[in-house]
Amino acid sequence: MGQALGCIQVDQSNVAIKETFGKFDEVLEPGCHCLPWCLGSQVAGHLSLRVQQLDVRCETKTKDNVFVTVVASIQYRALAESAQDAFYKLSNTRNQIQAYVFDVIRASVPKLDLDSTFEQKNDIAKTVETELEKAMSHYGYEIVQTLIVDIEPDVHVKRAMNEINAASRMREAASEKAEAEKILQIKRAEGEAESKYLSGMGIARQRQAIVDGLRNSVLAFSESVPGTSSKDVMDMVLVTQYFDTLKEIGASSKSNSVFIPHGPGAVKDIASQIRDGLLQGNSAAE
Repeated sequence: MGQALGCIQVDQSNVAIKETFGKFDEVLEPGCHCLPWCLGSQVAGHLSLRVQQLDVRCETKTKDNVFVTVVASIQYRALAESAQDAFYKLSNTRNQIQAYVFDVIRASVPKLDLDSTFEQKNDIAKTVETELEKAMSHYGYEIVQTLIVDIEPDVHVKRAMNEINAASRMREAASEKAEAEKILQIKRAEGEAESKYLSGMGIARQRQAIVDGLRNSVLAFSESVPGTSSKDVMDMVLVTQYFDTLKEIGASSKSNSVFIPHGPGAVKDIASQIRDGLLQGNSAAE
């Protein structure tokens, strides 16, 4: 109805291209405009000024011969002051932007190895944006932002990278485990050595105390009973201990059978052996 009356409405964030008898006349801003069609005026088309996004998937090869797929997101918009160039100079804006992106990525990524490609993706995006800005500014378009949103290596390469990472972590874990076991064994050995050392000191002190006690007992008994010698007292003490030992063995419910020689002669031999051993220990201690 509006066109029949010679009026046209241009929506916000859009411009319209007005032609007169097929020749460009002017750019119509948002709002209502008079368009006398009877004088050859017509609208050739509309152009959006909103920011648009184009996702480009580009397959290329890195310096170390790994094929990767680089996904770039290009955000661009037409400039109102250059709407004439944006409308007339490019026939397929998205395909032409995609061609520039392909050219820049395939020129940049082959200079980097795979790890550097991941690390320098912001530099790649900046290069793409710079080159696009140079090219598209002549056609009335502004490159708002360029992002490298994904870098996808071949599936076999990804699997190999994961296996390498897993093997490295397992090797590190095994090394840490071995180090921990080594420390544990060292500490256990140190503890056993300290325990045996203290146990030996305790046994030595015990034996020294027994020897000192027996010596004091023999001296006291010799002084209390006239006519007895130290040898007599020692024999009596040893025989008494011998019978006490037999009593303890017989009273224990968990003791096994013990065969020892018994008799006056055997007791005398045992007393002689014990006495000699104590005397030798006492001499060594002194």
